[in-house]
Amino acid sequence: MPEWSVAEPLKLTFDEPVTSLHIRLVNGAVNVVGTEEPGARLEVSELEGEPLDVSLEDGTLTVSYRDLFWKDFHRLLHRSSWRRRAVVSLAVPAGTAVQIGTVGAATVVSGIKARTEVQGVNGDTTLVGLAGPVTAATVNGAVEAQALTGDLRFSSVGGDLTVVEGSSPSVRAESVTGSVMIDLGRTGPADLKLSNVSGEIAVRLPEPTDAEVHADTAAGSISNAFEDLRVGGRPGTRRVTGRLGAGRGRIRATTVSGSIALLRRPAAADPEAPEAPDNSSSDAPTGKVL
Repeated sequence: MPEWSVAEPLKLTFDEPVTSLHIRLVNGAVNVVGTEEPGARLEVSELEGEPLDVSLEDGTLTVSYRDLFWKDFHRLLHRSSWRRRAVVSLAVPAGTAVQIGTVGAATVVSGIKARTEVQGVNGDTTLVGLAGPVTAATVNGAVEAQALTGDLRFSSVGGDLTVVEGSSPSVRAESVTGSVMIDLGRTGPADLKLSNVSGEIAVRLPEPTDAEVHADTAAGSISNAFEDLRVGGRPGTRRVTGRLGAGRGRIRATTVSGSIALLRRPAAADPEAPEAPDNSSSDAPTGKVL
């Protein structure tokens, strides 16, 4: 099994097939990009403290510290004695399954078509153009996702979730105090199940959207931009229910004291619509209209 102990910045190229990637870091940054190339490339551009262990076995490329394991990962992250930092970038085949665990490190993953799993504490995560299922768990770090087309599962204590141009067939999100903001870019049936305690939930839906909608809060406020949905509830609760379109999907949003907003996404411009005439030519008459 090829192994390296990395004690200083370096670059490595792997010709052997890579089908899965495991990364576990403390402080610094992780950048993973999926490519159409068969091999993988690793660059460690900054490194402080303990050396990193790098290994490739049976298609699994691992970049980690020797004393940091995926099992019970969050319990290990609270050691205050760690004095480590690494900035790591990897290019792997787009079909590689990715598993990343970090504390205090910023994480960026893009272009991966297989499963992606990210766990983090105190570090922000950015996910762009992922086609496979995604699982993201965070304590305080924010997660921003753009143009995801696979199912999304998110859990958080105080970290925020922001989904932009979302095309995931299914989204499940749970938080305690972090906000959950979902901007759906795909029309048709929607499948959202969102829950929060004191953090807010905001969902922006395109037209047409097909879904049975049920949103309720015990003590928070609710705002609704859809005429087809009913706002009501008993004393001590507020609720929005109803059907959008054919109702083939479902949208569920629940909070205890956090606010809920159901927003309407502006309709996309018709690409076949004629362009407005350009009257900005220097030959156009100028002056005040009387």
